[in-house]
Amino acid sequence: MTSLHADRVVRRLGDKVVVDGVTLTLGHGETVGLLGPNGSGKSTLLRLLAGVLAPTVGVVTLDGRPLADLGRRATARRIATVEQHADTRTELTVHDVVALGRIPHRRAWAPASAADTEAVAEALARTGLTERAGQSWHTLSGGERQRTQIARALAQEPRELLLDEPTNHLDIQHQLDLLALVASLRVTSIIALHDLNLAAMYCDRLLVLREGRAVAEGTPAEVLTPTLIEQVYGVRAEVGHDPGYPVIRFLRPAVRDEDPPKRSVTSDASTAS
Repeated sequence: MTSLHADRVVRRLGDKVVVDGVTLTLGHGETVGLLGPNGSGKSTLLRLLAGVLAPTVGVVTLDGRPLADLGRRATARRIATVEQHADTRTELTVHDVVALGRIPHRRAWAPASAADTEAVAEALARTGLTERAGQSWHTLSGGERQRTQIARALAQEPRELLLDEPTNHLDIQHQLDLLALVASLRVTSIIALHDLNLAAMYCDRLLVLREGRAVAEGTPAEVLTPTLIEQVYGVRAEVGHDPGYPVIRFLRPAVRDEDPPKRSVTSDASTAS
C-alpha cells in the first residue's frame, strides 16, 4: 500500500535542474535509503517529499492526495523531517526542543496534554537523552544535537519520517543504534546516507541519484554492485555478501607516478633528533 509518492518530480533553481524527473513510491512501513554523491539532489528530493518545497513539475502525494491540498498542519501531523543542520539562538533545553515536535498536535496556546508529555518522555528515552532533558541545547555536542532533533521528530509521532544524513557527527555505536531504531519503527522512513554499508544493513530498498536523476532503484543486493559504485561515485569496490545484505570494501586508488612520496614518521623523527 502506497504512503508517499513522487510522480516525475522536477525542481529547478534558476537555470539549474536540481531534481530531474524522479519517481519514487514509498510503501507503508518501508525503510528506503537515498544515495548519491554530494550535489546529486538528495536533500532537495527530501524537501519535496516533506512539502517544504513545491515541485516545478510533477506532484507529490500522501495517500493519493497532493501535499499542496493537505495544508502544512495536516502534513506536519503525518511527516516529520530531520535536517542535516539545525540551530537556534533561543535559549532552549533539550526537553524544549523535543517538545516542539508536539506543535502540530496542539491548539495555539494550549498547555501540554498528558499525551504530549508521554510522547516527549518516550522520545527522550528512545534516543538516550532522558538524563540530558534539562541541559541547554547550546552546550550539546554535534552528535547530541543530532540525537535531539531525531527525538523531536519521534515526539511528533509521524507515520512518515524523512532523515537527511542523520548519522553525521555520531560515533559508530550511535550510528548503529540510531539506524536500528529507525528500522524498528512502525513508520515509513526515507534516509539520505553517504555510508553505503550502513544503507545496505538497514534499508529495505535503495534509490540512487546522480546529477538529480534516479539511476538505480531496488534492494541493496540489486543496487550496490561494483559497476554502479564506480559509475556513480568514481571509486572501485568489491562487494561481498553477509547473510542478508551486501558488504562493500573500497579499493585503494593506485599511487600516480607524479605523486611525491610520503615522508614516513620514522624518517621525520630521526631527522629531528
